[in-house]
Amino acid sequence: MKQKEMYIPFCDHCAIETNSVFKHLSKEEIELINYEKEFRHFNRGDILYTEGNRISGFYCINKGIIKVFKTGIDGKEQIIRFAKMGDIIAYRSVLSNETACTTAKVIEDAMVCFIPSQILIDFVKENPAFAIEVMKLTCHELGEANAYITDIAQKTVRERLAEVILHLINDFGLDEQNYLRISLTREELANIVGTATESVIRLLSEFKSDHLIELNGRRIKILNEKILEKISNVF
Repeated sequence: MKQKEMYIPFCDHCAIETNSVFKHLSKEEIELINYEKEFRHFNRGDILYTEGNRISGFYCINKGIIKVFKTGIDGKEQIIRFAKMGDIIAYRSVLSNETACTTAKVIEDAMVCFIPSQILIDFVKENPAFAIEVMKLTCHELGEANAYITDIAQKTVRERLAEVILHLINDFGLDEQNYLRISLTREELANIVGTATESVIRLLSEFKSDHLIELNGRRIKILNEKILEKISNVF
């Protein structure tokens, strides 16, 4: 992991800009985080933590994109989520005092704050508003996991791929040329959808032929979001 010194952002500024869980902390609690945290830089491909290892804190993303995934018996990744600016990861393992249940890997150069475990535990115990916000976040992620299980059981791969593209639009947005603001490999897309890479390649080609998207290497340009919504059966 490559690290280099740079400015350290203040948590109160980030909390306001990103509407993160830290917006519920007091001035004193924010100052404690600013004092205790470690600010780290990671390059694409770097690993923050690995599934099965015990970690001594959690991470708040200041910049970049982090891929959070589980590894199957055959070594295939199942992507759980992408963390971006304002998101926190690894907090559930801290609160449950368990080993990490996922691996976190950088897919876009990132700046991350590492916050010791005890700080999170103390805040949950002493700050009810913060504890409720963390609980809401946990419930939201559980709801997403339940929805994914339903999709795997009931939707076709074509429907799931369309839904994944819509989620990426919602989470990361489009640039001025209508390209997704996140660049993923075909394998990574397959690992979100839960299918073989070959199936995703074929379906992307079909979406392109149907004039729903354009492809430029890893970049995906959205041409017809309404039809993607219809295919996905999500709205």
